[in-house]
Amino acid sequence: MSVHFSSKTDLHATPQEFFDKLNAEFHFTLDVCATPENAKCKAYYSLDNGDDGLLPVWHGRVWMNPPYGREIGRWMKKAHDTVLSGKGQVVVVCLVPARTDTKWWHECVIGHEVRFVRGRLKFGDAKNSAPFPSAVVVMRPK
Repeated sequence: MSVHFSSKTDLHATPQEFFDKLNAEFHFTLDVCATPENAKCKAYYSLDNGDDGLLPVWHGRVWMNPPYGREIGRWMKKAHDTVLSGKGQVVVVCLVPARTDTKWWHECVIGHEVRFVRGRLKFGDAKNSAPFPSAVVVMRPK
């Protein structure tokens, strides 16, 4: 069972075709969890550039594919709190593992739109599909 939660990294580059379909719908303006090599928007935050995406105020239509390790709860809380604040009419779309049994899922996802991904995604240049299911969480102002 441990294979389902193991990985060499907690960063999973979003498959471009998958992102493109969501981008056609949402027209993203900011990627808050990127590296310079995998940023999906012209404007992005990257620890590689010294930008901690958890610190600044998010704006516009935000794409978020957060690190999938222990820090994911902090990212999901930031997304949830940002949208609920009502400041700037921010929309945050998150690509996350479908871990419906976790604290962050119950505190930050329930109440938002959830789109379960059919099948398993193949992240970045991986040869195999992910060992976990994924979901897209759409957080919009109420």
